[in-house]
Amino acid sequence: MTQAWRVLAAGALLALAGCTQSQLMYRWGNYESVVYDTYFSPGEADPGTQIAKLTENVERTLAEGKLVPPGVHAHLGYLHYSQGRVDVAREEFLIEKELFPESTAFIDGVLRRMDAQ
Repeated sequence: MTQAWRVLAAGALLALAGCTQSQLMYRWGNYESVVYDTYFSPGEADPGTQIAKLTENVERTLAEGKLVPPGVHAHLGYLHYSQGRVDVAREEFLIEKELFPESTAFIDGVLRRMDAQ
């Protein structure tokens, strides 16, 4: 029984270490609150202010030597597109695709729809 508890405790510690590593890998900053404001307070969420917040978040993340989390550059692309800055939006979408290749199908679809307009 003692051996089983040791194995269980070791497994729990490894699981917690994995969660901690994930938290340390990315710096989320204000990303979640910006996304929340975009979709749940659409009239009150000024895209220009949100772009400034996320851009500052990206700069700070990189300065700290951490990784920008998935979705940040895609959301920046969306915000720039909503402001009519299609070229900047495209750059942000391509950065998202480069950093997170698993987003390729989604980003390619967004880019095709942008090109069709």
